[in-house]
Amino acid sequence: MTNDADRLDRRRILLHGLEPASVGRKIRVLIAEDHAMVRQSLSLLLHTHGDIDVVGTAANGRDAAELAEKLAPDVVLMDLAMPGMNGIEATRQIHRRVPQTRVLLVTAHADHAQIIEAVRAGVLGCVVKQADQAELVLAIQAVSKGNPFFSEALSNGRSAMDFIMEAHGATTAIDDPLTTREREVLQLIAEGHQNQTIADELFISVKTVEAHKANIKKKLRATSDVDLWRYAVRRGIIGLDEQPQAHV
Repeated sequence: MTNDADRLDRRRILLHGLEPASVGRKIRVLIAEDHAMVRQSLSLLLHTHGDIDVVGTAANGRDAAELAEKLAPDVVLMDLAMPGMNGIEATRQIHRRVPQTRVLLVTAHADHAQIIEAVRAGVLGCVVKQADQAELVLAIQAVSKGNPFFSEALSNGRSAMDFIMEAHGATTAIDDPLTTREREVLQLIAEGHQNQTIADELFISVKTVEAHKANIKKKLRATSDVDLWRYAVRRGIIGLDEQPQAHV
């Protein structure tokens, strides 16, 4: 009977070939995760692996994008749902600012649409948080070399390239009409923040927030904040478990 270790060994051969692992330069990893315990656990776990160097951690997507630009890591381990800026938007910014950095999504739960949206944003792989250490390390090694990697728990028989091809072959009908700044404002609105809080968070004026909000509603043909919240949930910008009380 084939066990999990055997399957991982086969994937390692397929992804990296039969040559021995290179010695010398470590894979530089940045961890973006809003839960402190998970962030610290991942850091401690990866510090025990000889060819991986954790160069920084971030508690939200905005800090992750800024640190990635500053540190230029080989791989960013990116959580999907984070306050202020989610993992998909953070990936877009990292992909634009530091194109040589690869992003590996690490999530407890993600539906197919969210994974495809993440790949469209620049994610090269996705690992479930339930994965063991061997699979996580294999995913980091694969992505650092530019090879896509997706946990078998997410694949449902699909190969990694199936995810890539589906994401980049998607029709423009599902393209997001919003700008980067508008997506940032939208997430904060959907999280239930008031205009002044949004202005403080993004270092802009309340008047500018109101202008962005009006443009977002016009583009999305939304008539209320509830409509904006629903759009944010559909696009994976926020999760259902993050819904603010005001929208329940």
